[in-house]
Amino acid sequence: MKTDPHPLKFAVIGVGSMGRNHARILASSPTVDLVGIVDPDPDARRQIASMAQAEAMADVEEAIARGIDAAIVAVPTVQHHDVARRLIDAGVHVLIEKPIAATSAEAHDLIDRAAAKGTILTVGHVERFNPAIRTLYEAIGGEDIISIAISRVGPFPPRISDVGIVTDLGVHDIDLIRWLSGSEIVEHQSLLTRARGQHEDIAFLQFRLANGALAHINTNWLTPFKERRISVSTAKRFIVCDMLLRTVNEFSGFMPDGLPDRLAQGSFVSRSLSVPFVEPLRAEIDAFIDAIRGRGPVMVSGLDGARTLEVALACLA
Repeated sequence: MKTDPHPLKFAVIGVGSMGRNHARILASSPTVDLVGIVDPDPDARRQIASMAQAEAMADVEEAIARGIDAAIVAVPTVQHHDVARRLIDAGVHVLIEKPIAATSAEAHDLIDRAAAKGTILTVGHVERFNPAIRTLYEAIGGEDIISIAISRVGPFPPRISDVGIVTDLGVHDIDLIRWLSGSEIVEHQSLLTRARGQHEDIAFLQFRLANGALAHINTNWLTPFKERRISVSTAKRFIVCDMLLRTVNEFSGFMPDGLPDRLAQGSFVSRSLSVPFVEPLRAEIDAFIDAIRGRGPVMVSGLDGARTLEVALACLA
């Protein structure tokens, strides 16, 4: 890989499970100088800084003082606005983990600040970079979507304490519905409940999009195994994507029941689509770097993040 003459100076703010993975990828990138690892936990920041051969820092201001160009914000959601605001105001490009902020007002404040400073603000909706989802997107090929059905279930993750399942997991799929359809959500219905803890851990969400398509999400933290599955119906095809196994299967050429030829009744053609091997988080970071360098677009804008958050909050309301 050809390296840039002046590697971008990066910092990772927050080294929970996602922040650690960001640090791992940045530390191996030839186009990046990972300057700082910021976390209030001294043991955590020292451990990850040692792994990444970066400096351990207690506060975001230390990273800003080192002249960083860009930062990954992977702190708890309630801290997103405060941390990202300080970075943006210092002229730092920011990739902020989803959801973009805790409230719509905070999200739009970050968008406005980034626009005023001329900095990149992108949101870590990493499923857009899942190679199976990219294959699904290309397979749809601009056809009008009739419906989208998503199942995202699994056991409760101990790392989560500040939000419920809609804000933690549901935002992935709200974003995918908007992106795959190319249309905004105009109606929603939600059924939520708490089986344990203080936040909702089961959600059934239904949507109507501006283009007339319907969508629904089934998500919970009560299933003993993980499932990540999305099905898309168009007028001509039915496409099924397993986001975990990274497989995409297309069904077409439907022959309805009741035809004279019994062999043709209920028949269809199926094929498996080729899915490349790509690490989604690495692809997300590469896209962020390309946007900073002016080599590509901002793949998930701050406005994308805000609109997705607004739908999630509406479902909770």
